[in-house]
Amino acid sequence: MNNTYKHSLSTHSKIEQISVNRCFDGEQHYYRHESTATKTPMTFSIYLPDEALAGRRCPAVMYLSGLTCNADNVTHKAHFQQKCSELGMIFIAPDTSPRSRDGQDVPNDERYFVGQGASYYVDAMQQPWAENFNMQSYIVDELYDLLRAEFPIDSIGITGHSMGGHGALLLGFKFPSKFVSVSALSPVCAASESAWGQAAYSEYFGDDKSLWKQADASQTIADVGQQYPSILVDQGAADNFLAEGQLQTPKLQEACEKAQQPLTLRYHASHDHSYYFIQTVINDHIEHHWRMAQMG
Repeated sequence: MNNTYKHSLSTHSKIEQISVNRCFDGEQHYYRHESTATKTPMTFSIYLPDEALAGRRCPAVMYLSGLTCNADNVTHKAHFQQKCSELGMIFIAPDTSPRSRDGQDVPNDERYFVGQGASYYVDAMQQPWAENFNMQSYIVDELYDLLRAEFPIDSIGITGHSMGGHGALLLGFKFPSKFVSVSALSPVCAASESAWGQAAYSEYFGDDKSLWKQADASQTIADVGQQYPSILVDQGAADNFLAEGQLQTPKLQEACEKAQQPLTLRYHASHDHSYYFIQTVINDHIEHHWRMAQMG
């Protein structure tokens, strides 16, 4: 294990280091900590370029993963480390939900688009979910503050894929004071109007559809108006979930037009919903967040 970097809380840290691997000009780290928001242990990965390892403050981007995923998917499959190494960018990947572990029973559902791995990054209001499924509070309050305390982070942008793209758009526009930039890859743009989101929100919020709309990215953007100089969204044109109506991408375009929020929306011929597509465009997203951080 490389002990070059000492995070600010040192031996009194609230986080436990799980692993460290050298990767390009930086290190890929994994951590675990006890969450007060979810009342469970939570894990996250963080890529630290050498500038950060030396203690220099660097811009960061937080990536929210999609349905069924955890921090491993993007960390192992997206190939972001080289670009982050070149730019001096920190890359953070939290888990998608609380999970049952260490004998602790966390609510779940046999449907992959509800329950563990499918939090939608919201704070659930219905039982049994409300006890643990508080991912909005976890991301924007607890984890956000923990990261700023532990690591030499100058600013944080937010991005994500699919359900995580929904989370990035939703949280980015609900909490613009916390994030300097927003982007999304193949996002669920109108969760309250997709079969996935409706199934999840009926569990998390009950039948009150006004609460569903408050957890809808496109509705939020339309309501709050422009918050960023520009946002970047990439979508595979051959994405089967786009064809099935789960993503509702035109609703995002309509919302941005209403909000006068500049949007770069790019459709990519022949590309699907997989991590092969994410590999194709991830460097553009890292550069987008790096540029926005320089403007700040």
